[in-house]
Amino acid sequence: MTKKVSFGVKPRGQKATTPDEWVTGKGNENGQTVETTRFTIDIPTELHARIKSQCALKKVKMREEIQALLEKHFPVQ
Repeated sequence: MTKKVSFGVKPRGQKATTPDEWVTGKGNENGQTVETTRFTIDIPTELHARIKSQCALKKVKMREEIQALLEKHFPVQ
């Protein structure tokens, strides 16, 4: 069995990025450009599955949900 994957065309006027630019790129939050950093952690597979399924049910991205939890636990002082 072979799986066929097609890739879309880059929209006109959009700047091409290198992998390094993508990883350390800028995020867009509330209409403002915010510099981001890649954050990788290892968690148990079962916990990942629970997070992913709950986010899917709520129709939110895992990144948004985890970022909200971190913001709540580590408020700006």
